[in-house]
Amino acid sequence: MKLVILKSAILFMTFTTVNFSYLLAQNDDPIYGDLLGQERVNTITTAVPFLMIAPDARAGAMGDAGVSSRPDANSMHWNPAKYAFVDQEMGLALNYTPWLRSLVNDINLSYLSGFRRIDELQTVAASLVFFSLGDIQFTDETGNPQGIYRPSEFALDVAYARKLGEHISGAIAVRYIHSNLTQGQDVGSIETRPGRALAADVAAYYQRELDWRNTPATFAAGINISNIGNKISYSDDINANFIPINLRIGPTLTLDLDAYNSLSFSVDLNKLLVPTPPIYARDESGNVIIDDDNKFEILSGRDPNRSVVAGMFGSFNDAPGGWREELNEITYSAGIEYWYDRQFAIRGGYFHEHQTKGNRKYFTLGLGLKYNVFGLDFSYIIPVMQRSPLENVLRFSLTFDFDAIAAQ
Repeated sequence: MKLVILKSAILFMTFTTVNFSYLLAQNDDPIYGDLLGQERVNTITTAVPFLMIAPDARAGAMGDAGVSSRPDANSMHWNPAKYAFVDQEMGLALNYTPWLRSLVNDINLSYLSGFRRIDELQTVAASLVFFSLGDIQFTDETGNPQGIYRPSEFALDVAYARKLGEHISGAIAVRYIHSNLTQGQDVGSIETRPGRALAADVAAYYQRELDWRNTPATFAAGINISNIGNKISYSDDINANFIPINLRIGPTLTLDLDAYNSLSFSVDLNKLLVPTPPIYARDESGNVIIDDDNKFEILSGRDPNRSVVAGMFGSFNDAPGGWREELNEITYSAGIEYWYDRQFAIRGGYFHEHQTKGNRKYFTLGLGLKYNVFGLDFSYIIPVMQRSPLENVLRFSLTFDFDAIAAQ
């Protein structure tokens, strides 16, 4: 069996919107690039990339920045250590994102998350993310229809967060990942099965009140290493692939301008802790050269077929282009959030990815409204590139404050 080309390419386009005019404009072979200095397109791809999609409208409106923003029910995705400083006893959030609607109309991501405080020091949380790729027509090798299926993926998380001091907390989250892309159908002559993986997050969060030029303020910083887990495979005959092990780090400064107005500035830096694709040696005909060990001969870079631990530690120095390319692999998120009377919020942000590593660049906007027991947020993506797969992406979030419900 094989998938319709458009849908089978969706996962790639989810995190890669490479400017192909840039690629074709290179004077040298786009496969090799220029080893003497010219940057080459060399995107990093992993299995289950849906784990990296911002699931909630609040962080989605702030350029996908959330590792150190104010704790809320959706902190599981960004930094579960924030739960230890949440100011409610219990909370719940429902999130929905129609994904890549400029391409297709039936791909969506749903996210349910919640937390419960045990005491002043400890908090537990759980979340469920479900990613549906919509209806896909399966065909055989000759193009004959074999039925319409609905591939999907999901991840189930549980986390424990604890204050380690007056200003710092830590957390551990465990995640089960299930990816059913082929619905058990054969792909060519290969039998397939759902991909499964177990992963963990290790996170820390720091928060401290201070005086910023005679203005009450709160400084926060967070770090989260997420999706530390086994490789995933969809068949015994296919090599397993890394899941998106990711390092996220960044600060937030919140200014309480007066009794009614507050302003927050957040910055996130992200780097995938997985191998960077090397440059393979090729003969005069353009074919990859096989070495004496029956492996592809590497011209520059390192062999990507490594263990999870070796892949994580080696991800800081394995890029074919050296440190310059390693720095290009860092994505930047910056966001601003304004609250009036903790009831109405306006948000904006920007996300930047280097043109050789996916070329996602977009601005984000969003609004938030909190009324008694619930809050409503939405965000909108404005791509820098014209005709981007990410244009017209909206996110919706509904949060519930159980403390307010109990008070009523």
